[in-house]
Amino acid sequence: MKATEVRQNLKLQAYSILKEKIVSCEYSPGSMLNEARLATELGFSRTPIREAISILEMEGFLHIVPKKGILVTDILLSDIVQIFQARMEIEPVALKLAGPNIPREKLLTWKEMFLTDAPSIEHGYKTDTAMHLGIIGYCNNAYIIDMMKKVFDKNTRIIICSRQNKEHMQEARKEHLEILDGLLCEDFDLAAAKMRAHVAVCRNAAMDFFYSS
Repeated sequence: MKATEVRQNLKLQAYSILKEKIVSCEYSPGSMLNEARLATELGFSRTPIREAISILEMEGFLHIVPKKGILVTDILLSDIVQIFQARMEIEPVALKLAGPNIPREKLLTWKEMFLTDAPSIEHGYKTDTAMHLGIIGYCNNAYIIDMMKKVFDKNTRIIICSRQNKEHMQEARKEHLEILDGLLCEDFDLAAAKMRAHVAVCRNAAMDFFYSS
């Protein structure tokens, strides 16, 4: 492997690890990071860490503060409003585009996941995101898919930071099952309406948490 390929590979590895830690809130919003400590902690030299930080800053996850360090960007109320606005407008459209293309076996697999998975934040948001992005992935529109992957990276931070309780998780499971039942019946208008209602409930739960914090 050429030196340039090795460097690119290390940069992408560092980027992937850092992004996962930010999205999962292991590096919590508003916390400060240090480039040298990150390099030591993650086992990289400082060059790929610096390059990964540069990408994450462009994506809005980090902000370099001169003479202080690297700030993990906080979650603003405007972020919540815009993220859920995007989801409420785009996900129902993506669902109707995707509906005829989703294999019945895939829908049944997702349904089984929501019937059997324990309602915990750790596993719940992963199951949730897998279904939402899974549906979007069948819409046959690369621009919608790429955009919504970015939206869900930011959405995941909101879900984890808002510490949704088990009661909300149980309600969300019921809402997901209603969406899937609509898709299984090929009633795509109903499924899209259920999707929009579900996203509205998620938005309200997040707004309630951040407004009351």
